Amino acid sequence: ADCIYSDGIHILVNLNGYTRGARNEIFALRPAPIQVMWLGYPNTSGAPFMDYLISDEITSPLALSSQYSEKLAYMPYTFFIGDHANMFSHMTEKAVIVESQQDSNSSIITTVDNRSIVNGTNLKPILERSDVKTITVKVSAVDDDDTGETNPKKCKEEVITSLVELPQATVVHQLLQQGHSEVSINGIVAQNGTTTLQTSCRAATGEEVPQAVLLTTRAQYGLPETAIVYCNFNQLYKVDPTTMRCWCNILKRVPNSVLWLLRFPAAGEENIIQAAKSYGIDSTRLIFSNVAPKEEHVRRGQLSDICLDTPLCNGHTTGMDVLWAGTPMVSLPLETLASRVGASLLHTIGCPELVAETYNDYENIAARLGNDPVYLKSIRAKVWSRRLTSPLFNTALYTQYLEELFIKMWDRYKNNLLPDHIRASTALN
Repeated sequence: ADCIYSDGIHILVNLNGYTRGARNEIFALRPAPIQVMWLGYPNTSGAPFMDYLISDEITSPLALSSQYSEKLAYMPYTFFIGDHANMFSHMTEKAVIVESQQDSNSSIITTVDNRSIVNGTNLKPILERSDVKTITVKVSAVDDDDTGETNPKKCKEEVITSLVELPQATVVHQLLQQGHSEVSINGIVAQNGTTTLQTSCRAATGEEVPQAVLLTTRAQYGLPETAIVYCNFNQLYKVDPTTMRCWCNILKRVPNSVLWLLRFPAAGEENIIQAAKSYGIDSTRLIFSNVAPKEEHVRRGQLSDICLDTPLCNGHTTGMDVLWAGTPMVSLPLETLASRVGASLLHTIGCPELVAETYNDYENIAARLGNDPVYLKSIRAKVWSRRLTSPLFNTALYTQYLEELFIKMWDRYKNNLLPDHIRASTALN
C-alpha cells in the first residue's frame, strides 16, 4: 500500500474481490484516490473503500443499484471481455469432414456442421486438395414487431461452411479413437484435437495459437453423431435443483437429445445422474467429459448444438468460450450480477432472442432450438457470424470505452465531486 501511494497511482483496480489471491486489505488502506471493482469478482464488494464497479446496464440495471455499495460505471455493451479472437484465432474458420459417398442432397449434408470439424490458421491446403461442397445458411434476424420472433427469411446475411468430402472419413475417425496423434486428410497432416497438450503446453493453455490443423469429432467425446447435444461446461456447483429440473424438462421435450457436462468436479457426476433420474431422465442421456486444457476446452464447444446456461450463476468466461465456438447459449437473467452476465453477452453478440424471461420461457427457447432444425441452423449461423463482427470480442473497442470511464472517474475527482453513476459513450469509432 505504501508503494502504491508513493507511486501516485490515480486509479487502483481490484480484479479479485473475494476470490483466490485477493488482496482486499491493500484497498482497505486507501492507497489510491479512486478504487474500482472490475471483472474478476461478480458482485459488489460491500466495502466503503471501493468507489466504482464497472458493469453494464443489462448486468447491473440502475433499478437494482441499491444492491451495490459502489457507484456503477457502465460500459456501453457488456462489461465482460475475452481475448478469444487473438488467443484462438485458429477457430476463425472451420471446415466439416463428411463421407464422400453421401448424397450431396441428403439431409445429413445440409444440416450437419458440428460432427467432425477441422480448424487451423490456414485451411487452404486441405480445401485445395479436396472435393469441397458448401453449406449456405441465412443468418436469423429478429423481427421489428413486438413479438421478438426471429425470421431467417428477413436477413440477407449468410454463413458459408466448407464441406470436405473424404472417402476414408470413417477410417480417419477410427484412427483418432484408437489414440493416433496424427491423421492424413487428402495428404495434409491433421493433429488429433485431443492431443494438443502433448505438442505444446503454451498452445494448450491458449498462450500460443496452434499452427497445426486440428481435427475435432463427436466420437472423441462419446457424443452421438445424430443427437441434439445440449451442453454446459460450468463447474457443477452452479447447477441448482431448479436448473436441473429445467434441463430434464428440455430433454423430455427433445427426444433425440443428450446433455453434455464436465466432471467439474468428478465427485459431482453421480449426484447429477441421480438428480436426473429423479426427474425421469435415464443416465444414458447424460455425457460427462474430463476438464480439458483451455484450447481444447474452447474448441470442443463447436461439437455442441446448444449451450444451456446456469441461471443462478451464469457462465461468464465459460459463456464467452462457448460463443466463440459458435454455439448459441440460452440464458435466464435473475437479479444478481452473477446471474445476468449471460444476458449481457447475448445482447452484445446480437442474439436477444436467446434471453429468457422466465424458467418456462427458458425451456421453450431451448426446446424450439432442439426441435426446429431450420431455426437452429439460422441461430447457429448468426452466432458464428456475429462473434467476428459484434463488439463482444473486440478488445480494441473495449479498451477505448474502459479508458473513457477511467477519465470520467478522474475528472470527477479533480473537480472535487463524489463518485456517481457514469456511462461510457457509444459514439467511439
